[in-house]
Amino acid sequence: MKHIVLIFIGGGLGSLARYGVGKAFSTWSSIFPFGTLTANILACLILGIFTGWSTFRSPDAVLTYRLFIVVGFCGGFSTFSTFSNDTVQLMASNRWTEAIINIFGSLILCLGATVLGMWLGKQFIPA
Repeated sequence: MKHIVLIFIGGGLGSLARYGVGKAFSTWSSIFPFGTLTANILACLILGIFTGWSTFRSPDAVLTYRLFIVVGFCGGFSTFSTFSNDTVQLMASNRWTEAIINIFGSLILCLGATVLGMWLGKQFIPA
């Protein structure tokens, strides 16, 4: 039951953070889905930091944090379904350049954020 509560709270906080990021970029949402892209990049960075941090700890010690941060918070914060919908909507509006930028930008920036986060987690978070 404790694990379910951790996921529930983390997911709720992640969803609220996602809403906040979306609101922060709502002015530009008709130009490009910056809110979705930013949320996904930040979620990848957080997940990467957690992964880097967890390499120095035992799997048993990491489980509680993993459920809260990775499954809960990052699961509620990142949004692949919205990324997919935004991309399809750009295509449907014949905005192919923006759709392609969204696809490749998301892929490259999110992978980069994950790698950067892993490095940061290993370098700057004490064991």
